Amino acid sequence: MGLELGFGALLALLIALIASAFRILREYERGVVFQLGRFWQVKGPGLILLIPVVQQMVRVDLRTVVLDVPTQDVITRDNVSVKVNAVLYFRVLDPQRAIIQVEDFLMATSQLAQTTLRAVLGKHELDELLAERERLNTDIQQVLDAQTDAWGIKVANVEIKHVDLNESMIRAIAKQAEAERERRAKVIHAEGELQASEKLMQAAEMLGRQPGAMQLRYMQTLGAIAGDKTSTIVFPLPIELLKGMADLSPKT
Repeated sequence: MGLELGFGALLALLIALIASAFRILREYERGVVFQLGRFWQVKGPGLILLIPVVQQMVRVDLRTVVLDVPTQDVITRDNVSVKVNAVLYFRVLDPQRAIIQVEDFLMATSQLAQTTLRAVLGKHELDELLAERERLNTDIQQVLDAQTDAWGIKVANVEIKHVDLNESMIRAIAKQAEAERERRAKVIHAEGELQASEKLMQAAEMLGRQPGAMQLRYMQTLGAIAGDKTSTIVFPLPIELLKGMADLSPKT
């Protein structure tokens, strides 16, 4: 009876060892295999056969990871305190380095993204942070990608999501925008006055060179005034106009 129990236990252990030797990796997974503690090779996808006890495998996901970078307190170059958060897109290109070169590549990338976000944005002023977000995204992505390359990780994209300002800074920006709108309105008005004065000067020069044109303009003005019948208008009659009419009258 004891012999049968021992044989059954041995058989169950053998079956468990054989079952543990087979692993299935999905299309987006790779297995970093270690043999007696030393790196052997990267396997997958599909059915993988391991030598029990002698070989161990670590699974690595090759899909793009979307990592939310927590809100960071950033002081810009013009000494404005803001709160910024971002999202990071990266994937593992080299499973061997991702497992061997860093203890936890996900945690390491997250911490590196936080420090890089503060360091890069701290070199820029608030106006750049608000208006040139695309360029800042590219700068952060390039810095992160250069540093994570040793871990076999490719940072594909970085997006700054929110830039939060305190109430006093929001009011200051609103006043600045209002002042800028008023300045533009005054500039446009001044340019319009300048153009109008130039046109009036050209018209005056033209009328001055042609006395007949001046008389015609005078008569047009009288016709426009006469159309208003609600008031009596007294106007002087220019001597030049009388001379012109005398010149046009028939000679007797």
